[in-house]
Amino acid sequence: MIPQSFIQDLLNRVDIVDVVGKYVKLKKGGANFMGLCPFHNEKSPSFTVSPTKQFYHCFGCGEHGTAVGFLMEYSGLSFPDAVKDLAQSVGMTVPQDDSRMAPEIRAEYQAKSLALTEVLTQAMNYYRQQLRGSQRAIQYLKGRGLSGEIAARFGLGYAPDGWQNLDAAFEDYEEPALLESGLVIEREAEDPSANRKRYDRFRDRIMFPIRNSKGQVIGFGGRIIDDGEPKYLNSPETPVFQKGNELYGLFEARQAIREAGFAIVVEGYMDVVALAQLGVANAVATLGTACTTTHVQKLLRQTDRVVFSFDGDSAGRRAAWRALEASLPYAADNKVLSFLFLPTEHDPDSYIREFGAEAFREQAQAALPLSAFLVGEMASRNDLTKSEGRAKAQFDAKPLLQALPAGGLRLQVVRELARLTLTTPDELTTLAELSRPSAQHSGGSGKRAPVRTKRSPPTSLEVQIMRLLLSFPGLVQELDASRRQTLDVVGHAAMDTLILECAPEGGGTSSAAVCEALIRGPEAEFFSGLIKEWMQSPEIEQENAQADLHAAIGKLRDQQIRFELQQLAAGDLADPDKARRYRELMAEQTRQRTDSA
Repeated sequence: MIPQSFIQDLLNRVDIVDVVGKYVKLKKGGANFMGLCPFHNEKSPSFTVSPTKQFYHCFGCGEHGTAVGFLMEYSGLSFPDAVKDLAQSVGMTVPQDDSRMAPEIRAEYQAKSLALTEVLTQAMNYYRQQLRGSQRAIQYLKGRGLSGEIAARFGLGYAPDGWQNLDAAFEDYEEPALLESGLVIEREAEDPSANRKRYDRFRDRIMFPIRNSKGQVIGFGGRIIDDGEPKYLNSPETPVFQKGNELYGLFEARQAIREAGFAIVVEGYMDVVALAQLGVANAVATLGTACTTTHVQKLLRQTDRVVFSFDGDSAGRRAAWRALEASLPYAADNKVLSFLFLPTEHDPDSYIREFGAEAFREQAQAALPLSAFLVGEMASRNDLTKSEGRAKAQFDAKPLLQALPAGGLRLQVVRELARLTLTTPDELTTLAELSRPSAQHSGGSGKRAPVRTKRSPPTSLEVQIMRLLLSFPGLVQELDASRRQTLDVVGHAAMDTLILECAPEGGGTSSAAVCEALIRGPEAEFFSGLIKEWMQSPEIEQENAQADLHAAIGKLRDQQIRFELQQLAAGDLADPDKARRYRELMAEQTRQRTDSA
């Protein structure tokens, strides 16, 4: 059984707009995104995705849920498979039991991650401020054709020359998070009894903030302005930053990828920013490392088509081959993975500047398909005029064919390689020890949501309180004992369930995590209707929500007092205990009305 704590952490990390946007073309509409519902036929969009609530809802057919629920409904996955699929997209491993996600460990990890992202964000703001004051850095960016608007969009900054400039940006330069985030380096002093000496990692560099899928700063890339080595310097790996899991510019490129229908993978930070400046905003880059399977998974969750753009020299072709190897397990029949090799004298930036953005898009559309690249490499690396060369090509192709999913694409590659190596497809299938494709279920799952029956709803005040807690679960943690007591005596099991889900051990839950637990719990029927109403309610600010929550609880308590007073007045007030209780309630009612006046 997958721990609820893991579901909570997972839904806190993913962005439902990214998940749904891979399958549904979404357009911004106010605070939400709109699109045609994938669960029923419609001509005008009634399907809404809320980035704030991390929930989707269709006003036409009523389907709604979190990112996990969407994958279950759209892909026909089981709950565990949907969680695993979603976890893989953000580099998480599903634990087998609760012991691997102990609350104290989870709380410690969350606190550390928050501390790191906070200092990194503070550093980004400092670097951006320094850029505004450095004419030399500004002229460098202008010389690369970048505007202030693009620099602001990507959060570009400048790390001044000097050893301890960040001392001016932070109250405590010795703060541990500065070291763990990679912003500073610490070296041992020659005298063991002396303090370690700290200094800034990034000095005299253009700074490129690296953001995760939620837009949080998790690291930096620094490009030296003049000559020097290394040309690019990256943050070291930390608890929040692993180069093999992140793609530069993906957060900024998400909408452009959806609009263009494909993603372009280029080699560096400057390529991404320069392409965006020139009108090609659907580009991302790996972070100084070879393309990994996690990179490919992340991209294929954004779009069904990925173009890898590398230099045409030998180094570029080696990088492309590594990308091909990482892509093979995900080269399904409904995905298109291709490779663009520009002339050796050009990179994407220079190509667009000489020939224009449209010419580059045309090159991307005509990029070499994965199958053609694979077969072409097998042919070029071996002498197919000789038996030994053909046998070697078959030997080299074996692990590649085994990595490809069974299906139409693999069949086509097998046929082409069989033709080149003078064998039959069946012979090559046997030589490569490929499993025969089995009949797979295709098409819609035909799954329908269960018929839901209505139940007597709580009072309007209680519904208002529940909606506020769904929007901001953390408000439960901030309620004082008196307000918690008011909610504890509501008398609805649904309220008790909601409060428990909003205040898990370790804290830090999200609206999506709470909703996912509620719609799979014993009160699912009631909460399904409540969440549907909640999705239709307007967005509110957290400060306003807290005030509204306190006011609603105050009104609820006033109702409780009046009801109990009526009950007591209808009885025998000659009883000393009842009379004392009556006076206590009258005094509390007076205090409440005085406080609210």
